[in-house]
Amino acid sequence: MSVPFSLSKLAILLPLLQEHEWQKPVEAELKARGYRYALGRVGAMDLMKVVAAVETAAKRHGLIDEEQYREVHALYHAIIEAIQGIGRGTMQFGEILRTVGLTFAVVRGPLFEESVEPGDWVAVCLYGTIGAPKKGFEHEVLGFGINHI
Repeated sequence: MSVPFSLSKLAILLPLLQEHEWQKPVEAELKARGYRYALGRVGAMDLMKVVAAVETAAKRHGLIDEEQYREVHALYHAIIEAIQGIGRGTMQFGEILRTVGLTFAVVRGPLFEESVEPGDWVAVCLYGTIGAPKKGFEHEVLGFGINHI
């Protein structure tokens, strides 16, 4: 039985497979299905630096129109949802001596290739490490957020 790819599944695979040979087929699948995406990295103890890095990548790659409030707002909510996932609901890093090193993906398009519902969605996936700002005191994390535009 074949499980169809979706915007969400492909958005999750991108940061997990960064620098792995399987990344290229995922990117080819995204392009074949007409999805637009951006990849990036951020390391910080400041939550706003993570938000800014993801937002900047989305804008630079033309995934959102920064003049359209609903697009910026949708992206913001997807980012916050993903951060809540990696922070286990806590939206603090540096204030409680935690730092993150993340690879992220932002993907825009219909939920499914065959969607009959009009409009795009934006998904954000964060993958990397979180922990005390000392080498060896971190662990892997994965956060995902999605919102309609």
